[in-house]
Amino acid sequence: MHKIFFYPVQNGDTSQIILSNGKRLLFDYRHLKVGEDEEEPAIDLKSQLRDELDKAKRDYFDVLALTHGDNDHISNSTEFFELLHNTKYQGNGRIKINELWVPAAMVLEPSTMAQWTAKAEFVIWRQEAQYRLLEGKGIRVFSKPEMLKTWLEKKGLTLESRRHLITDAGKPVPGFSLASDGVEFFCHSPFIKHVDQGDDLRNDASLIFQVRFEVAGVQTNYLAVGDSTSNVLEDIVYITKLHNNEDRLKWNLFNIPHHCSHHALNPEKGEKETIPVPLVEELLLYGQREAYLVSSSKPIKNNREAYEQKQPPHIQAKNCYERYLKQIGGRRFIVTMEEPNLQKPQPLEFQITSGGVNLNPSTSYGVNIIVSSPAPRAG
Repeated sequence: MHKIFFYPVQNGDTSQIILSNGKRLLFDYRHLKVGEDEEEPAIDLKSQLRDELDKAKRDYFDVLALTHGDNDHISNSTEFFELLHNTKYQGNGRIKINELWVPAAMVLEPSTMAQWTAKAEFVIWRQEAQYRLLEGKGIRVFSKPEMLKTWLEKKGLTLESRRHLITDAGKPVPGFSLASDGVEFFCHSPFIKHVDQGDDLRNDASLIFQVRFEVAGVQTNYLAVGDSTSNVLEDIVYITKLHNNEDRLKWNLFNIPHHCSHHALNPEKGEKETIPVPLVEELLLYGQREAYLVSSSKPIKNNREAYEQKQPPHIQAKNCYERYLKQIGGRRFIVTMEEPNLQKPQPLEFQITSGGVNLNPSTSYGVNIIVSSPAPRAG
């Protein structure tokens, strides 16, 4: 059995994959100080992850993947993890990282923008990523834009000398396989153009994976999408189909982009329901029967104020997702900050077995009867 956890961290992302062989991969880290107050609904992520690692007799993650450098994905992370580039981030029980996964933009993004200071956490992570890349170990960078080649050459290195640490869109991530780990990570994004030609070095250049699990010859697909926009998702669908890789668009579990923002479906929100642009509609229709959609977000209300609010989550987007989930025969649309209740949400635990993906009943607290979701195919 493999497991996927989603943590209730308001409008933000933190999820974890625990493989059947014990390896742990954490995707983003958003610890809210208010979560340390027992009266607050947000989880105390720092304590939660420490407790989990203590029970597993570990002080490290095999992989920490930072999908991009926005605050809702890295809040207070530099207080939690041990960083190699500076001794002030070491010791004192900090959690170690065997391999750091980052988009190329996190290595390159300038820290001189007026709205940021040298103490901003994304700057610290940029320094850590640069240090590991220069050292040539403990890191995987996604995409190799011309900007990265230029940066390496300025440091006296060649792109070729670090190519073994770089994975391009459209390729599986080295180090994991269905044969040895029961999982493979197929990189959908970022594309080179998202860095070299893009103005937004964050959302448009963030990490997106199809995670394929295999148990007893049965495959289950998880589409792991952080913050993204409809134009990026359109690129993914178009390019994936162009290379006859439609199988890489299938999903049994989908982490909805950007906290259920309408921008992942269409730049226009719509009055009652967001209408997805054509290629994003195709992506939604690649969902398999009994699939789940997860919104890592605040509760989604259904009232007049909700329809008028500017910031996600957007009820119009939820209405869209639920319509397509019903169309494919999907299982449930789940909001992290709503389960099992609004007062004290708990981590969601999905189990991946030979029966497909299953929401652990002990974390669903009496919601709909849980039925295993059949995976798309065996072998």
